[in-house]
Amino acid sequence: MVVFGGLGGVVAYLAGVVGLRDLRRLRRVGVPVRALVRERVPAPEDRALPPRPLLQFETEDGRVVEVFSPVPSTRSHPLPDGGYVPIRYDPADPRQVVVEGRERRPLEYAFVALGMAMVLVAVTLAVTVL
Repeated sequence: MVVFGGLGGVVAYLAGVVGLRDLRRLRRVGVPVRALVRERVPAPEDRALPPRPLLQFETEDGRVVEVFSPVPSTRSHPLPDGGYVPIRYDPADPRQVVVEGRERRPLEYAFVALGMAMVLVAVTLAVTVL
């Protein structure tokens, strides 16, 4: 149980660290554009709740890219169909986007904290049991 708890903690910690690194990278090298929000019709097998809209934007080289929004539309921060939102995209991979002002940084910090706590608990249990 100690090993699984420790491994789970390491995985959660790494997920948070990678998420924070990607956010910083997109803030640093991402190209700012305005994206058109397009509502999509959920398929029967689509279980994402709430459903995430599509974001459509044009890259610097003129390509039109359509990606799923990395954040859902909420009551406090709606993403209305036909509206525009500011985003940043990675010029090397335009499918990597972040919606400005809604980076979900606290979630990434929560993963880091939870992972560290799990590793510490696993180490403490391993030391007291052995």
